[in-house]
Amino acid sequence: MSDAAAREQMEFDVVIVGAGPSGLAAAIRLKQLAPDAAVCVVEKGGEVGAHILSGAIIEPRALDELLPDWRTSDGLPEMTPAGTDKFLYLTPVADIRLPTPPTMHNHGNYITSLGNVCRWLGTQAEALGVEIYPGFAAAEVLEEDGRVVGIATGDMGITREGEQGPNYAPGMELRARYTIFAEGCRGSLTKKLLERYNLREGRDPQTYGIGIKELWEIPAENHKPGLVIHTIGWPVDSDTYGGSFLYHWGKNLVSYGYVVGLDYTNPYLSPFEEMQRLKTHPSMRPHFEGGRRIAYGARAISEGGIQSLPKLTFPGGCLVGDTAGFLNVPKIKGTHTAMKSGMLAAEAVALCLADESNPAEPATYEEAFRESWLHDELQKVRNIRPSFAKWGLFGGLASSAVDALLFRGRAPWTLHHPHPDHTTLKTAAVSTPIEYPKPDGKVTFDRNSSVFISNTNHEENQPVHLQLRDPAKAIAVNWDKYRSPETRYCPAGVYEIVGAEEGNPKLQINAQNCVHCKTCDIKDPTQNIDWATPEGGGGPAYPGGM
Repeated sequence: MSDAAAREQMEFDVVIVGAGPSGLAAAIRLKQLAPDAAVCVVEKGGEVGAHILSGAIIEPRALDELLPDWRTSDGLPEMTPAGTDKFLYLTPVADIRLPTPPTMHNHGNYITSLGNVCRWLGTQAEALGVEIYPGFAAAEVLEEDGRVVGIATGDMGITREGEQGPNYAPGMELRARYTIFAEGCRGSLTKKLLERYNLREGRDPQTYGIGIKELWEIPAENHKPGLVIHTIGWPVDSDTYGGSFLYHWGKNLVSYGYVVGLDYTNPYLSPFEEMQRLKTHPSMRPHFEGGRRIAYGARAISEGGIQSLPKLTFPGGCLVGDTAGFLNVPKIKGTHTAMKSGMLAAEAVALCLADESNPAEPATYEEAFRESWLHDELQKVRNIRPSFAKWGLFGGLASSAVDALLFRGRAPWTLHHPHPDHTTLKTAAVSTPIEYPKPDGKVTFDRNSSVFISNTNHEENQPVHLQLRDPAKAIAVNWDKYRSPETRYCPAGVYEIVGAEEGNPKLQINAQNCVHCKTCDIKDPTQNIDWATPEGGGGPAYPGGM
């Protein structure tokens, strides 16, 4: 940590942490309402969009409100209108087409690259006068007299031993009247804010999923622009929350991904391997054969819904987007909800900027949320995700059908998330190992080749950004009790047990591979792994299309 007195300081009215859809929507809305306000966005990725990963099908509702003329804007990324919806239940050898749930109807929506949408939103924000600083990781919350007053970016040029290297440069303090945290799922600073200001009091624990995605280019004769497929069932068992998406869009592109709820119980389960195995299904493999995999990535998503939303404001700032947990899980969409939360927060902050009394919290944000379509949308689907956790696949489907068709989302009860995801693993002794097929290098692949096409890179001579609170637990707990589940739930091969065959197992952390999904920070059974931001600009560099 550098001496705070030696750090350069910059003053703004508002600092926004994260250039995802919620952060950029907040920046744009702020400048629309307060053109003279000094607004800064800091982004840990090397460029806007570098760390953005989603399916993505975008419901344009929030975009229509924010930028009504967006469809005729210059530089708009590829947008393929969603067409045929298919919802499939898979057995090991066949598929059964089910009625598409009302929440998953995609008429009027667009298949696109969320990374490219964010790149475009960045240009819209800059045209309004927003300052965007990519390649700078927000590493510290600045607080004075109990109020957040901005953030500090991480020092650059710190060696692996924690010393100042030849290229050392201290971080900068970006100070502001209000700070909006839009870090995405399991934000490292948000995690500290939740604890510091007790923002989770009286709320359900957050529950998460891991989403793993590939982008494919396939032969033109196999391409069906606008085709939308979602699957449930095989390859996971009925007690594990999981499903896939597959979208045909753009110029011969297919976006394919698999999501597994991180409340799963079998420590031998590997979300990455399940994702690869699904492509071998006779209903899925034809979409990939003859094609070329061109990109790969992974990220965690917040699945708790409205029951798990924390208090959204605190002295000096607020939380927006997936860092708070605005994802609509049954819709499998979070972009429009993230953007709307950012817009609502911006409107509350703009009121504070105009108030000479300098209110401590943008309190009208919570009130505006409760009166918005965003609250109504999340309230209607609140019981769907917890019903699957409570009753498994078939019970969840039945409960969701009753909730949606009979009560239209207004059932006189609310199901809850009883425990955080890290508490759900059974021990290895009572769990069944899972045999996964070896990759064929044509349709299925290993982790190392996957990480390679995520363009992930970190400066090697820097402190490891994945820290064990108690290194002894890596073997005494994770290995001895659970056979090191981190070696399986990590989609990038960061965690590796070496020396087990010689009777001397040790955990090796390959931090260079990390794609910043945060799954280890979420799922470790004793919360022993702490994910922190590496040097700014490190991590994946997802190309356009992801």
